[in-house]
Amino acid sequence: MASSLVTRIPMPVKIGVPVAAALLAAACSSSSSSGSAAGSTPAANSSSGSASTTGTVIKTTAGSTGAFLTDKSGRAVYLWVKDGKNMSACSGACAGAWPPVTATGAVTASGSVKASDLSTITRSDGTKQVTYDGHPLYYFAGDSGSGQTNGQGNDGFGAKWWLVSPSGAQITNADKVSASGSGSGGAPSAPASTPASSSSNAGGGWS
Repeated sequence: MASSLVTRIPMPVKIGVPVAAALLAAACSSSSSSGSAAGSTPAANSSSGSASTTGTVIKTTAGSTGAFLTDKSGRAVYLWVKDGKNMSACSGACAGAWPPVTATGAVTASGSVKASDLSTITRSDGTKQVTYDGHPLYYFAGDSGSGQTNGQGNDGFGAKWWLVSPSGAQITNADKVSASGSGSGGAPSAPASTPASSSSNAGGGWS
């Protein structure tokens, strides 16, 4: 009888060892899998951050008379004193010489630009034009790239065109503004013309 007891006692011990080893291996595998999943989170965050850089950006560029508004490439943008608040009086030939700054995606601020002053209006052709402090913004066809302000002080189409300060005011104290220490070229001014019929809604040069 004693001999029989001796042979049966080790059996649970022999069975328990591989079971414990299997449980330990499973626990290690679960821990490793959890750590790998957590490590993939930063890549997803980086991807969403990159997408936020798309859209229309209005920023400031340093000039000889102070900072003025430009697009993200540094091309100057202007206001027209004949426009009303949140209302464009420039269309047809006027819009050909002074192309509206249109919104593509979100409109965001950079530099000293106030995000709260940026907005858009819908033009007659359905495009969204960017405004700043209520002023519709335009490019000048006579500016070939960044650093040029050939439209400054132009009176084409019956009223003055001015660069815009970060406060939303028109910059009127210079005929041309040198950007980043370099002078702007002397491209010809846009020809004077009678404003489009929509100018009956003009705001009379508010600032």
